[in-house]
Amino acid sequence: MTLGTMFIALVIGMIASLIGGVIGGIAVGGKHIGNQLAAMMGGFFGPIAGIWGVIAGLAALYVMAILGV
Repeated sequence: MTLGTMFIALVIGMIASLIGGVIGGIAVGGKHIGNQLAAMMGGFFGPIAGIWGVIAGLAALYVMAILGV
């Protein structure tokens, strides 16, 4: 696993967490606070958690690649 591959995976993970946050925000809070505000809040808070999950997963894959697992 090269640094370029890790960077591409990080960017794809960021985009996926942004889209997931928007959809999750609309699904959870759309009725109560409106779809636009819920989507905006989901788009902000989704990547906050998603980025760390992607980084942890990439770190685990990198360690596994080094160990040859």
